[in-house]
Amino acid sequence: MEPTTTAIHKDNSWMRRFIPIWSAQIFSLLGSGIVQFAFVWWMTQKTGSAVILTTATLVAMLPEVFLSPFAGALVDRWNRRWVMVISDGAIAMVTVVLVVLFAMNKVEIWHIYVALFLRSAGGIFQWPAMQASTTLMVPEEHYARIAGLNQAIRGALNIVAAPLGALLMTLLQFYLVVAVDVVTAMIAITPLLFFHIPQPVRQDAGEILTPGRVLKDIGEGFRYLKTWKGLLYLMLLATLLNFMLAPAGTLMPLLVTQHFGKGVWELSLTESAIGIGTVIGGLLLGVWGGFKKRILTSLMGVIGLGFGVLIMGVAPAEYFVIGVVGCALLGIMNPIANGPLQAIMQKTVPPEMQGRIMGLTSSVATAMIPLSMLAATPVAQFLGIRTWFWAGGTLTILLAIIGIFIPEIMMIESHGKAKPAVGGSGNLQAELNLATDQDK
Repeated sequence: MEPTTTAIHKDNSWMRRFIPIWSAQIFSLLGSGIVQFAFVWWMTQKTGSAVILTTATLVAMLPEVFLSPFAGALVDRWNRRWVMVISDGAIAMVTVVLVVLFAMNKVEIWHIYVALFLRSAGGIFQWPAMQASTTLMVPEEHYARIAGLNQAIRGALNIVAAPLGALLMTLLQFYLVVAVDVVTAMIAITPLLFFHIPQPVRQDAGEILTPGRVLKDIGEGFRYLKTWKGLLYLMLLATLLNFMLAPAGTLMPLLVTQHFGKGVWELSLTESAIGIGTVIGGLLLGVWGGFKKRILTSLMGVIGLGFGVLIMGVAPAEYFVIGVVGCALLGIMNPIANGPLQAIMQKTVPPEMQGRIMGLTSSVATAMIPLSMLAATPVAQFLGIRTWFWAGGTLTILLAIIGIFIPEIMMIESHGKAKPAVGGSGNLQAELNLATDQDK
């Protein structure tokens, strides 16, 4: 029998197992960020088309929207260590093909589209496998801190990936810049070959995996969302919040240029403010750990997100610095809002179910982004760009306050202890990813 979560957590050597795997994954994220920047720059230089860039973004979202529930169900059944090895390896192989095409000067736009789709498909396996494995390697009292550090690191990577990519493109031929992602993928894979990750015990582990079984696994997650009101309400709340917050990143260039009358350097300053704020917020959560009631920490963070967006929308044209403050607040509150939700899921969802829940919630969160973009465009066109910022920020604050007064939401952590039964093999809870442009 595989080691249980409790046994692993009592082992004081957990850091010697977790830190190498975790650190190597950070290198992989850095490589992906550099290559992502390189792809965007190459498409911009080659086509200068906003349609091309938008299409590339949507192509990369498709696997997360439509395939994440299936990937999560498979992650719950397969060996998670090998899921990470194979997904990282597959992404690296896709990148190798692009390296060859770039070296031969044979790359076409559709090659980039295919690569983005396949890389995203690999990511929807890798991310839930890593997050679910964290539960089996890290003591429960450190869940929120690790989540905060993850947010801080992602913020730092958002700051350094673009300038580092630009620097490499001045020093190396383009295909060598793309090859960086292959190197960082190998770094991510290496510790996985030497450190064991415990597998959760499933009652139906010996059952033959068929398409019908996978669909049944996914169905268990949907049925649970209907059965447990607290989880369902929180999912609906997070969906509405994603809808309100997601357009801020897309409309930011227009806010900077048309409302504040500024240029590219000021736009880069807003991006840096968000990234630096995310680092600060992540480190704060990593040290503090949040309130004992994690859902309260998260909802306070959501209120802060709303104020950040609202500040950007109401800042007068002559006070650009106020808009930058709003961006910094948005960055700081992003980890405060998201980190505790991840900790709630890791604490309360049985390890054998976490892949499915991550897949379902990721699918819903990502689906809100294109839908909110479609809604925000006519609003910005007919009512003004600032309208979405102050209205979206205000509604975000109100929704979070409403959440505080919904008992089922506020008691979601204690409900996890009751473990209500849902057909099949286990009990479910969800992490709700409140998407901002920094997350995607």
